[in-house]
Amino acid sequence: MRPAEEKTNVMRVLDSKKIPYQKHLYADTEAVSGTEVAAVLGQDPNCVFKTLVTQAASKKYYVFLVPVHLELDLKKAAKAAGEKSVSMIPAKELLPLTGYVHGGCSPIGMKKQFATFIHASAQQLSHIFFSAGKIGYQVEVPVSELPKAVRFQFADLATQEAL
Repeated sequence: MRPAEEKTNVMRVLDSKKIPYQKHLYADTEAVSGTEVAAVLGQDPNCVFKTLVTQAASKKYYVFLVPVHLELDLKKAAKAAGEKSVSMIPAKELLPLTGYVHGGCSPIGMKKQFATFIHASAQQLSHIFFSAGKIGYQVEVPVSELPKAVRFQFADLATQEAL
């Protein structure tokens, strides 16, 4: 099967929920950072989101989506989650916890559904891009359709300055 025809778990979930999406591949590039991925896709970095997984002092896990050129503000993230503090989980814990590897983590189709927060700027967008669950694959999904696939809240999550 050619890579262009391969469906990821994220795409299967979107299909099963009848959520329209567009897949975008960037597998043949050296893009490693989110801003490089946005550039390869020819997209505004404000529309391309990275998925970050944290653990709170309470031991609960939380998922945050922020535009690729911004940094997750851990204090704002903790406040949104109603926690005293949150910290990024070590990369080695990502796969066993979510089923996804670093650089291919998606808010859709994780092994377990965790409380999820999306940066408030997404409310102004018609579509957002995020990982399709595999490095080299992104999906573009209408923001209005996201609640069918994942429970989330919008929140102010990022530092003000771009990376």
